Amino acid sequence: MDRLRIETLLTEVREGRTGVPEALERLRGLPFEDLGFAKLDHHRALRTGMAETIFAEGKTSAQVAAIFARMAAAGGNVLTTRASQRVYDAVRRVEPRAEYHETARAITLMQSEPAPGNGTVAVVCAGTSDLPVAEEAAVTARLMGNAVELVADVGVAGIHRLLAQHDTLQSARVLIVCAGMEGALPTVVGGLVNAPVLAVPTSVGYGASLGGVAALLGMLNTCSPNVCVVNIDNGFGAACIASLINHR
Repeated sequence: MDRLRIETLLTEVREGRTGVPEALERLRGLPFEDLGFAKLDHHRALRTGMAETIFAEGKTSAQVAAIFARMAAAGGNVLTTRASQRVYDAVRRVEPRAEYHETARAITLMQSEPAPGNGTVAVVCAGTSDLPVAEEAAVTARLMGNAVELVADVGVAGIHRLLAQHDTLQSARVLIVCAGMEGALPTVVGGLVNAPVLAVPTSVGYGASLGGVAALLGMLNTCSPNVCVVNIDNGFGAACIASLINHR
């Protein structure tokens, strides 16, 4: 339930096309719907501009499917992150229109066109192994109405690959840069562009990478002042911030 849907409903009531009892029933789920094991925040899109997202890890397939079905019935777009094929199979049984993005491990349902962003969000990743995080960011940003350019496998070990993407980097309004190992890529990209860079450390790397902690610390110590950092593997969070920036 976002601002546009509420405005449309109130207009229908004013013009007599929708009765007050029906309008009250449609608004009954505000501010949340209690499923017992979950309280669905249908009001979040109205407050923050972004609907609640289902984080599938730690939930059973049945729980995710039930939440997804109720959120779909509320009429908005639906996003589930960290979802396996098994979870998707359960969701698809209750909502056949749902789409699975295998690399991103995300499930989406697009029911209405979101307001478009003002520019392009570039999603850049250092290596192919970083693609699951980068794809999560890309899928999330697109569902929120942003044009997305995905640039893969342009890490600093072969920096000429990055420099060849100069036009794409320069034209982006905001950039999401995902990297594991030593996490150097966001600093390099930040030094090339006049735009915010959202750095996403990934858990890719050998032992001393400490599951992404080395990349996280490297990014936090960046010398590029236009770089800020989100949590390890949090492509979703980076995309939310990028979308807010791109819609301003």
